[in-house]
Formats: sequence, structure tokens, C-alpha cells
Amino acid sequence: MPSFDEVLKEAGEFGRFQKRVFFLLCQTGITFSFLFTSVVFLGQAPGNYWCRIPGAAELSERCGWSLEEEQNFTVLPLRLGNRSSGGECERLDVVWDTSVSCTNPLTHYGNHSGDNLPLAACHDHWVYKQPHSSIISEYNLVCGNAWMLDLSQAVLNLGFLAGAFILGYAADRYGRILIYLLSCLGVGICGVIVAFAPNFTVFLIFRFLQGVFGKGTWMTCYVIVTEIVGSDQRFVGIVIQIFFTLGIMILPGIAYVVPTWQGIQLAISLPNFLFLLYYWVVPESPRWLLTRRKGEKALKIMHSIAKHNGKYLSPHYSEITINNEEVSNPSFLDLVRTPQMRKNTLILMYGWFASALIYQGLVMRLGIVGGNLYLDFFISGAVELPAALLILVTIDRIGRRLPFAISNIIAGVACLVTAFLPEDIPWFKMTIATLGRLAITMAFEIVYLVNTELYPTTLRNFGVSLCSSLCDLGGIIAPFLLFRLAAIWLELPLIIFSILAVVCGLLVLLLPETKGISLPETVEDVEHLS
Repeated sequence: MPSFDEVLKEAGEFGRFQKRVFFLLCQTGITFSFLFTSVVFLGQAPGNYWCRIPGAAELSERCGWSLEEEQNFTVLPLRLGNRSSGGECERLDVVWDTSVSCTNPLTHYGNHSGDNLPLAACHDHWVYKQPHSSIISEYNLVCGNAWMLDLSQAVLNLGFLAGAFILGYAADRYGRILIYLLSCLGVGICGVIVAFAPNFTVFLIFRFLQGVFGKGTWMTCYVIVTEIVGSDQRFVGIVIQIFFTLGIMILPGIAYVVPTWQGIQLAISLPNFLFLLYYWVVPESPRWLLTRRKGEKALKIMHSIAKHNGKYLSPHYSEITINNEEVSNPSFLDLVRTPQMRKNTLILMYGWFASALIYQGLVMRLGIVGGNLYLDFFISGAVELPAALLILVTIDRIGRRLPFAISNIIAGVACLVTAFLPEDIPWFKMTIATLGRLAITMAFEIVYLVNTELYPTTLRNFGVSLCSSLCDLGGIIAPFLLFRLAAIWLELPLIIFSILAVVCGLLVLLLPETKGISLPETVEDVEHLS
């Protein structure tokens, strides 16, 4: 009986059918990038806000004050008397009632010298010029609650982590396309609920669930694309990353046009419902069907692929070699039981962790260094396009391992150099920082490809999901590490990023080269990979 790769070569390794499925599933990269980076725009800092004095709302209505007049009566005395207070996190320790004068409300409370005004910490009653522009103004994530914005991104990454385990396992047990479609439905529903969450607790719960299902869509579509093409066409896994980058470039345009965070949230969530139409055009992975001993269904799909590609399968292709391993449900022990699998798993886990932490750290660093958020975010996405092109040029000529290692080392060196460059040559500092962003993007994209090529079909989705869960751990740590270390020294996070990247570059040299090698079908294939 012919092997699956032999049948695939006869049916067409990257014909019209695969190109259509590939293009359709690539759209998932755009929506996933929306979810992955949306906190930058959902959590924009409110432009102007202050803490309202108790009774100020009623007094403002009685006196006919505008918001600007109320702000002047509330905040101006603070700024004149105590220059360390801007009125955002502290307020005058008074209560305004009906006996207060509309022209000079503070005279009722005695004559306090300018530097001895009574102050109190603000715990609620903030006033925003744009109350629904971001989740910060919606849920009062300011002052003592500012850390909750970091929590919202950490919760999303925690959802990615849970999704990697739960849905990665489910995709290897119940099928790729079923889990993909259920995940798309889940992302859409949870995204809509997030947009209308009545409080921050509900927001966090469904943002976590959106992370769970979002990870299911991304990892499963990536595996499907990789499994239906030949070994020479697995560059499609890199091209999917280009669509992720396109999403990063599109997102600031959406945020610029849509004025409220609810509108942005709906705009990035609703497209997921369109992916449910793929039920009629994207088949189950025939490789997966073979591992579940469903050879007849796999062969039927292969005949359909051949027909769409204008090919014809020979009559003797009535059966395909079925995996001889006993069909079992995947577990973590399967990934570390044998020497080569164990080495691959541990190195890939670290590679995912380092790449994600550095990548997300450099993206969020844009908010620290200032500038035009929309333009800077667009440029940061555009910088990633050459990364995919460089990978496409090198992986089929040089291989996977060397570009993987070099990109990590360059990223580490660039971060280190950027940290010690003086501020008076900003163009040079920005150039080196951009080089680091380009290099870590290459490393982040290559780890996806290498991960799928180093695991057998029986464990591929589970293995990729499990290893990439360390990416989510890096995403959970990144915001806290960046902002806490930057408070000590702005460039200190870059030193940490540099060490992580160089160590990763050295470790990946220990991985086997997979250029031009068929995807392994069994654990034994991985142990003898060459």
C-alpha cells in the first residue's frame, strides 16, 4: 500500500485545492492578531480625567457649570497649592452641598494656605472627557487600579495557555476541523459578551474564554494547512504569519476610525462567525484520519483533492498505509518518553517562551517610549513583513536550524546595543531596535514551522499546542516584567531580553534539521529523523 506522502504527491502537493484552503484559513491569522494585540487600543490611556469631589455633580447641575468649569474648581486649587497632585488620584477632602457658593465653592470650608490644602485619595467618582473611549475609563482602571489593565492582558494569555492544553488535546482526539469551527464560534460569542460586559469581572471571565477559543482557531488552522501540503511546500506555515502581520497593520486603522472600545471589540470579534462557513469548504485533515484508522474517509478526501487539482489517482490507490501505532489519546509523557522527543520538547518550550516574552515586550515598549500610537503600531507591523520574506528566502536554501539560531542571536545583540545607546542619536537607536524587532519576529515565526515538523502526526496538534503554551506563559509575564523593570531603569528589560534571546539561539543548534524531510508519522520516525 502507498504511504500518505506518495498519494499526496499523486493528488498534488500544492494544487488549486490546497491554495484555496490555505487562503481561507490564512484569514484566521488576521483575526487572531486582532485579539493578540487589541489591548493596546482597548486600553488606551484616557486623555483627560480627574477625581470628582462628593456632591460636585449635584452642585454642577445647580450652578450650571460645564465640565471644564467643574474641573477648574476641582483641580486648579490642587495644582496651585500642591504641585505634586494633578487631581487624577487625589481630590480635595471636602463635600459640596447646597450651601456651597457657585462662584467660589472653597470659601465655605475656611481659608487654607496654598500648600496646606486638605487632600484625600480618590477611590471612585472619576470624570473622563471621553468616558467610553477605552476600558480604562469604562472600568476606572486608573491610579491604584492601573495594574488591572496588565491583568486583562495576562488573563487573555492565561486563556491562550488553557486553550493550548484543552483544545490542542481535543484536536488530536476529535479532529482538526471540528475543533477549529467550535473555536471560531466560541471566539465570536465571547467577543460580543466582552463588548457589553456590565463590570470588569465579567469582562475578565469572557476575555479569558476568548483567549481559550482564540488559541484553538490559530493552532488548529496552522496544523491543518501544514498537514495537507507536501514537504517542499511547508513554507505556507510562514506565509500564514504574513497574514498575522497584516492584522497588526490593519488594527490601528480600525481603532482610528472607531471611537469607542466596544466598537473596536465588536469589529475584531464578529468576523469569526464568517469562518463557520468553512464547514462546507475545508475538509478534515486526511493525515489525522489515518492516525485514527479512518483510511476510507482519508482516501475519499484525497480523491476530492486530486479532482480539484485536475489530477487523477491511480486505481491501485484503493488503500493508504495506516499508522501501525496503537491509536491512543495523546499525553505529555508521549512528548518526553524517548530521548529525541524529550530534547525537542524542552528546547522548543524554551524557544516559545523566549520568543513570546521578547516579542510582546518590544511591542508594549512602544507605549513607554511615546510617539503617535497609531502610526508607530502600523510601522511596527510593517517591520515584520521583511521577516517573513527573509524566512521564505532562507529556509529552503539554508534550512530551518541556522536561520532560527542566527535570528535569536541577532535579536539579543540588538537589544543589548539599544540599551546602551545614548538618547541624543534617536535615529540610530531606533534603527538598532527595529533590527531587534525584525530578528525576534523571524525567530517567532520559525518556531511555529519547526514545531510542526518535529512531532509525529499522532501528537502534532497536542505537541504544538503544549509547547506553544510556554508562549502564553511568556505573554503573562511580559507586561509585568516590562513595566516593573522599566520603573527601575527604562532600558533594563532590554538586558533581560538580550540574555534570553542569545541562550535560545545557542540551544536551537541542538535541534535536528528538517529541510526537505517528510513529516514524521510516528514517534519512531522522530527518533530517526535525519
